[in-house]
Amino acid sequence: MAPTQVSSAALADHQFLRGMPDHQLARLAAVATLTRVPAGHRFFAVGEVPRRFWLIRAGQVALDCDAPGRQHIVVTTLGRGELVGLSWFLAPAPWQFGAVAVQPTEAFEFDAAAVRRGCDEDPEFGYELTRRLLAEAAGRLQATRAKMLGLSVQLAAQGG
Repeated sequence: MAPTQVSSAALADHQFLRGMPDHQLARLAAVATLTRVPAGHRFFAVGEVPRRFWLIRAGQVALDCDAPGRQHIVVTTLGRGELVGLSWFLAPAPWQFGAVAVQPTEAFEFDAAAVRRGCDEDPEFGYELTRRLLAEAAGRLQATRAKMLGLSVQLAAQGG
């Protein structure tokens, strides 16, 4: 199915954007499409330059990375209401992880360069988006920390 345009009202219902002022939602809606992808669709791979980012409306997306001797290791799985992609905000920095749909997924897709331009043109919008992105990054770091501590305890129990 071809991507379709998005309304500000549709974005307002997304968890990541909840409470964002209407004029800022309108700015995002102008550079967004609603995209549907099948399970197995790769959104991006490690090392690619970010051009888009996504807000999941339905489905699940795994964030993964390459590991020696293995194809991909799943770092975490994201679902409804979550953001796929953080590196886009710092482009041209490359993606640090890959992302693949683990089930059919519907997401709002954004033109990253256009959103960054919007942040430059409207500092209030830039601050609001930066605040939300930092909260998302902090949450992911805490989840990763908890996962690593659990792994450490598990390894210690195994004598490793």
